[in-house]
Amino acid sequence: MMDKYFNYKKHGTNFETEVRAGVTTFLTMAYILALQPMFMEAGGFDRGSVFTATIIATAVACFIMGFYGKTWPIGLSCGMGLNAYVAFFVCGTLGHTPQEALGAVLVAGIIFVVISVTPVRAWIINSIPKSLKLGIGAGIGLFLALIGFTLMGLTVPSGNDTVIQLSFGFLQNPLILIALAALITMFVLDKMKVKGAIIIAMGGWTVIAWIIVPDAILDANFSNFGGFRDGIISFQIPPITHFFDFSLSAILSGAMVSVVFTLFFVDFFDTAGTLTAVANVAGKVDSKGRVEDIDKALLSDSVGTVAGALLGTTTVTSYVESGSGVKEGGRTGMTSIVIGVLFILMIFFSPLFLSIPKQIDAAVLIFIAVLFIQNLKDIEWNDIAESGPAVLAALTMAFTYNISHGIAVAFVAYALIKICTGKVEGVSPAIWVVAVLSAINLYIYS
Repeated sequence: MMDKYFNYKKHGTNFETEVRAGVTTFLTMAYILALQPMFMEAGGFDRGSVFTATIIATAVACFIMGFYGKTWPIGLSCGMGLNAYVAFFVCGTLGHTPQEALGAVLVAGIIFVVISVTPVRAWIINSIPKSLKLGIGAGIGLFLALIGFTLMGLTVPSGNDTVIQLSFGFLQNPLILIALAALITMFVLDKMKVKGAIIIAMGGWTVIAWIIVPDAILDANFSNFGGFRDGIISFQIPPITHFFDFSLSAILSGAMVSVVFTLFFVDFFDTAGTLTAVANVAGKVDSKGRVEDIDKALLSDSVGTVAGALLGTTTVTSYVESGSGVKEGGRTGMTSIVIGVLFILMIFFSPLFLSIPKQIDAAVLIFIAVLFIQNLKDIEWNDIAESGPAVLAALTMAFTYNISHGIAVAFVAYALIKICTGKVEGVSPAIWVVAVLSAINLYIYS
């Protein structure tokens, strides 16, 4: 039945290959089950609820991608960057409630759904310069790195002009030392092309922490684990307390409009970039550069975001880690279905994932930040009109602790450079629209 539905023969694959590809991709993205609850708890969300919601939202999105976008071997889950943005900026800095934040995620997802089923989709994708997309991606990496260093305990506020400084007491904290060992392990395993480098390093060093770190320190970091005594599997699934727990009461405020735009913009172009990258590896790009069935993949992704918001978690997006499964031979939606099934099975391992020390979570965050920052290598460096706004986007996100400000500065700078150099011909109208809105946003919040 599956053979007929996915047409394995046409795509040069088979059931066993698709399963192997699904397992490979799952291993590269399973870290989200530890990071997402930790992030959202910092924003006032219930940790257990987020864990369960993330698993269900991931499975729903993967199943939609598998059965509807059946030629796409893509794994989807809560997007890195936007989860931190919601937890630490929207709920932290702006002071919005989790309900209001979920309302913003929901509206952004609905906008994504609408655009995914209209011709506007292609117009938007083709309107934004590649340099800005790359710069924004790198900026999210710097934003994540800053959070990672702080969560790990490597840096603290300095109280002077250097803003932050090295925490000189980190050598006395065994959890920080173990987290640094985990980070180096990730780099080494990735260099050696070991599949699942993140989850292997995370799991291995977490077990070491549970064994050698005193209980008092583990308790103080909410990471003590009684699994060896009580079992690592629990059939008491954490309840979803944020189910349909969203509020639209603040959605029309100036700050929240900016948040909605940021959530939509980053999700849309992150998804489009991921799908294009995976399509190139999977041979889904035709001679004219068009990506086969990208409309189905975009719709699957956007519906996943709506489902995630209703369940009580942040933006669901396509994972670039899906490329690992494609390299293993995954060519159809069966790969996505395998990923979804494996995530569902993880719902019984909440004691395990919810007991990983935040310092090791932070190490994963720093590793992922490095991958994001690598976007800078593909910027057109010999054209300052392209590279300048891209770098400004990245630096602004880190130094202002605000993804939306980075996007706004990049578009305003890009538009001004084009105007001042007389290169306005050929610039998409979308650039001017976003630049004007960005300038207004910066003026209001300056």
